[in-house]
Amino acid sequence: MTRCGTAVFLFLLVFSLHFKAQKFEKLYQYVNPFIGTEKMGHTYPGATAPFGAVQLSPETDTITYELNGKYNGEVYKYCAGYRYEDKTIVGFSSTHFSGTGHSDLGDFLIMPTEGKLQLNPGTATNPESGYRSRFSHRNEKAEAGYYQVKLEDHNILAELTSTTRVGIHRYTFPKSDQAHIILDLMAGIYNYDGKNIWTYVRVENGNTVTGYRQTNGWARTRTVYFAMKFSKPFKSYGQKNYDGKQVYNGFWRKFDQTKNFPEIAGKNLKMYFDFDTNENEAIEVKLAISPVSQANALENIEREAGSLSFDQIKTQTQDNWNKELNKIIIKGSENEKTNFYTAMYHTFINPTTYMDVNGEYKGLDQNVHQANNFTNYTTFSLWDTYRTLHPFFNIIQPKRNSDMVKSMMAHYDQFSMKMLPIWSHYANDNWCMSGYHSVSVVADAIIKGNYSGDTKAALQACIATANKRDYEGIGQYIDLGYIPAEKSGTSVSNTLEYAYDDWAIAQLAKYVGETEIYNQFIKRSENWKNNFDKSSGFMRPRLADGSFKKDFNALSTHGQGFIEGNSWNYSFFVPQNPDELIQLMGGKKKFASKLDKLFTMHLPDEFFADTEDITREGIIGGYVHGNEPAHHVAYLYNWAGQPWKTQAQIRRILEMQYKATPDGLGGNDDAGQMSAWYILSSLGFYPVAPGSVDYAIGSPAIEHAMLNLENGKTFEIEAINQSPKNMYVRKVVLNGKEIKNFILKHSDIINGGKLSFYMSDKPRK
Repeated sequence: MTRCGTAVFLFLLVFSLHFKAQKFEKLYQYVNPFIGTEKMGHTYPGATAPFGAVQLSPETDTITYELNGKYNGEVYKYCAGYRYEDKTIVGFSSTHFSGTGHSDLGDFLIMPTEGKLQLNPGTATNPESGYRSRFSHRNEKAEAGYYQVKLEDHNILAELTSTTRVGIHRYTFPKSDQAHIILDLMAGIYNYDGKNIWTYVRVENGNTVTGYRQTNGWARTRTVYFAMKFSKPFKSYGQKNYDGKQVYNGFWRKFDQTKNFPEIAGKNLKMYFDFDTNENEAIEVKLAISPVSQANALENIEREAGSLSFDQIKTQTQDNWNKELNKIIIKGSENEKTNFYTAMYHTFINPTTYMDVNGEYKGLDQNVHQANNFTNYTTFSLWDTYRTLHPFFNIIQPKRNSDMVKSMMAHYDQFSMKMLPIWSHYANDNWCMSGYHSVSVVADAIIKGNYSGDTKAALQACIATANKRDYEGIGQYIDLGYIPAEKSGTSVSNTLEYAYDDWAIAQLAKYVGETEIYNQFIKRSENWKNNFDKSSGFMRPRLADGSFKKDFNALSTHGQGFIEGNSWNYSFFVPQNPDELIQLMGGKKKFASKLDKLFTMHLPDEFFADTEDITREGIIGGYVHGNEPAHHVAYLYNWAGQPWKTQAQIRRILEMQYKATPDGLGGNDDAGQMSAWYILSSLGFYPVAPGSVDYAIGSPAIEHAMLNLENGKTFEIEAINQSPKNMYVRKVVLNGKEIKNFILKHSDIINGGKLSFYMSDKPRK
């Protein structure tokens, strides 16, 4: 080798080693899964892998959805199963939603105990009356992919980790001849009498158990199969059936099924497994889930966990988290890194993998399907996540987002109603919230070049969904251009959201060259104007005769035609056409003045008392950041010619609504939407209208970031002189050229390069 060649080789070697060091930077140390577990965040602290099918986490109570024949409002606090405020733990279950405002799941609750066997969970005020245990945050720890807690009443150390489809429990017991591991197949989140349809358990041998549970909840028909392997054979086992008396019992009554009987079935079952343990003896439990079969659940264990130890799996999962988190490298304070990487962690939890290691999954037709050349996902909280989470994925997780769109197309193909998902999980659509926002996700992915499927078929699925006349007033929306207030309590918000979705369909039609379809849907996208009342300057409910509804109050969230919001927030919901909205509101000066009032007014408690999802913590003035409909609003100052106000408000929201504490989220994280807003806004840009390739420029809150893109390129962001005081953008330069219109293109990011913000403590007017 020549001297020159040797120098080049050494340079490449050093560069390669440096790159590997950067790639594997230990970023999971900045993840704090407790953020959002207190008050309104509805996140969980347990162990999960990136986009994992298993979310193994503690439950801190057994609140029922029903109380005296009515909805029990207390259950809302337990959407994620865990509340930081609580003092007892009832067990550890395998499935959870992250940050949602409604719930389900909580499958296969496991609780280790020592001493007298008790199968009742007991109460928070009297934990000794059941199997639950007191715990202290002093003896609790949570990391990305790992959770531990000391169960004080049983003197047991509980530890959790997870692969994609397998949750791994490790329980360290005291010396005892009365050690138990309880499997509560009745427990669940948002539980009520009758939620369990059927449960089946089969004891395969001395350390392996399989079975399934079918429930009727938010998902109407949901069956989850499981396989469970103990690291040590149990000495005995048993079960208790809580079904109550019934006339027909069949002939299984010939057996005593309560003790050491290998095949159990019923609606409401609890099982227990007994052990003798030495002091500090650890018993590991690997529990895999499957949407298809017990056999697949067993295969999931063997393929993902096999003979691996708890510590090996923990290391593997945390390495996987590092790989995902290293897609963005930032410079900042410890507090900033904790907020940023916890936000990334929360965005990479949902949607969740919904298929077995062999590619099989259950479709909406309740048949088994094979995912060919894509990963099938579920948990699509689309009313929330179309706004920022999926656009964020189009930058940093494009391959996964393409597979998510393919999953939506599979949903459409398998669904008898031929609609794209509204809010789907576990081969069901639960129809929660309004709009048909899957079309926004589909359009945004295709227009940004991130979908490898059939774009014409995707467009047809969008059209079919938008033309489903018997769904939530769509027929009246098509015929009248709005939904009459007499027909729907959310008539205005539905009309506004449909209009935006129609605009997204129009952009997709234009992209694939379907001019006639573009013209049809771009006209429909103007329907928002039909709910705009020029006399008041607000979006307002309209009656079937064309008149506006009387007794209108723009501050109220109740009875005014809006879902989870008021007219003050929804009147700015025209992300597809801010310029025309500004003109209807009287021009740029008046529009900016109205935005000023939104952010500075005082919203009395009475005006959000009827909405669970809105609390004082998530409100700035009258602007509700703790809920989604106004997430784009602070960026609208850019269109009003006052971008410095966008910059100031963005920094204010980032500071007030996101903190590195358990109560650090001002509202439900909503499957990562709140966290995605934090990430992109911290980087300095935001997708006001997904379906467009444009991002509105705001005010970066970090000193430096490097985006390591899937295409092998990097996009560097620097904020020169950035500080809490220097929140204003004096100049923006992309690859040496100044950006003067406060718009960043998707191609500017994906093609790689450098974006420089020059910050100041004075606004540039």
